[in-house]
Amino acid sequence: MGFGRSSSSSSSSSSSSSALKWLGFVTAVWIQSISGNNYTFSNYSGALKSLMNLTQLELNSLSVAKDIGKAFGILAGLASDRLSTPVILLIGSFEGLIGYGVQWLVVSRTIQPLPYWQMCVFLCMGGNSSTWMNTAVLVTCIRNFRRNRGPVSGILKGYVGLSTAIFTDVCTALFSSDPASFLVLLSVVPFAVCLTAVFFLREIPPASTSAEDNEESKYFAVFNIVAVVVAVYLQSYDILGIKTGVVAIAFASILLILLASPIAVPFHAYFRSQDKDEQDVEGRADEPLLRSGSEIVVDETLVGAAAAADNELPPSLKPLKDEEEENHGNVVTSTEKKRPVLGEEHTIMEAMLSVDFWVLFVSFLCGVGTGLAVMNNMGQIGLALGYTDVSKFVSMISIWGFFGRILSGTISEHFIKKAGTPRPLWNAAAQIIMAVGYLLMALAMPGSLYIGSMVVGVCYGVRLAITVPTASELFGLKYYGLIYNILILNLPLGSFLFSGLLAGLLYDAEATPTPGGGNTCVGAHCFRMVFLVMALASVIGIGLDLLLAYRTKEIYAKIHASKKAKKSSGNLR
Repeated sequence: MGFGRSSSSSSSSSSSSSALKWLGFVTAVWIQSISGNNYTFSNYSGALKSLMNLTQLELNSLSVAKDIGKAFGILAGLASDRLSTPVILLIGSFEGLIGYGVQWLVVSRTIQPLPYWQMCVFLCMGGNSSTWMNTAVLVTCIRNFRRNRGPVSGILKGYVGLSTAIFTDVCTALFSSDPASFLVLLSVVPFAVCLTAVFFLREIPPASTSAEDNEESKYFAVFNIVAVVVAVYLQSYDILGIKTGVVAIAFASILLILLASPIAVPFHAYFRSQDKDEQDVEGRADEPLLRSGSEIVVDETLVGAAAAADNELPPSLKPLKDEEEENHGNVVTSTEKKRPVLGEEHTIMEAMLSVDFWVLFVSFLCGVGTGLAVMNNMGQIGLALGYTDVSKFVSMISIWGFFGRILSGTISEHFIKKAGTPRPLWNAAAQIIMAVGYLLMALAMPGSLYIGSMVVGVCYGVRLAITVPTASELFGLKYYGLIYNILILNLPLGSFLFSGLLAGLLYDAEATPTPGGGNTCVGAHCFRMVFLVMALASVIGIGLDLLLAYRTKEIYAKIHASKKAKKSSGNLR
């Protein structure tokens, strides 16, 4: 009798746990949909430049200050192992409210422009706010869905890419691209969404069976479909060109409905789990209360990234325990700590002493650093090439960045399961296309900015979506929050090198001063040398990505073997 009550309680708990996990993922998607505010600088940079009478170098230094906020993401990484997810979200939301709120006060002329260094501080706060949100979301969701890291990373990072277009198009529809109104959205909307998410986003035990893994894959397919619909809808609105009146209000309303639609997934998961639990409750009564030791040990050891991904490995891939090593006459004893290999859990120091970590770090810099330079300077690039409305290019980078993120996450996961293809190979492919894109923009042929915006968006998205799960597979999940934020240091570093120094100095060298301060430049020559240097940096990134793919091919072969073994064992049950 007592056992029957236990089974019933367990069934109810399982249903609630599954629904809560998906509800948390839905709120994570909403957070990511509004956390890409760091990429929207071009939408209001012109207002800051004119109000503060800045040169391009000074304006780019402001954008660098915004990206330096990412450097302080290390604080969010450290906090991720000590503070709960809701607390981390609250810190990020309050910081964004202050950082972007002060910028709104300046742009709306509610207050006089602050001294330059103070503006740098508030831009830094705005940039740093998203690191707290992203850390809370990525760490929690990758731990909750550790067997599907590629789709998780692709979907979440995809919505970050879309967030720029969401903010830009909604502001255009409702406020006619007014920079002050845009900054109101950047400060208030993320704050409100994070306040909602603190109630639902938390760590839940991951899937433990092949059936649950397959069910997760089906739900992720739903999220992918919704995300693609949102992206196509945003792109259609940009092409339509009617951005005022009833059409604009209807657009914003439908967009909100599309963003809210994934809420159906946790409800479906809850009722599906309840039905399944009621059907299987008698079968569960015959199962042992404890699993076999082999199933428990793997989740603790996390040997190879496959263990983190599947929680179960074939016996041939499991490590020997210390006692077994001693019995086989190995040199390593139980009192000595062996340096971890790729795929095992790394501490921060162990990861940073690894050659592979720095190969990943520098290749990441070559991709995201150059991509950020284009995003931060898109306003001036568009004007230099004769375009009066550059918001469409900002939106295009965002939308095509989404396709790069969401497709690369899902496709790379498929090829790991199918053939053990190392994820860094996809980074190398993206970097090749990125180099071609920079060369096209350097030539400044008709339509090259449209093509360049799409190419840079896609490839920048691929770099982010691929690097996030790659880091967790190579160095483990235990300290993933901090490792991720160390890699994200590439954003401020790349912004400083390619946007602040390279683009700022070379643009000012070509520009002519304007009355009252500041300068301007019109013509293809303004950014030609910038694009050529960034194409060269991309070539360096290609070589590093190919090197990392070669060095990690064995660990991805093990991941492939473990996933294949897990699928086979699931089919036998």
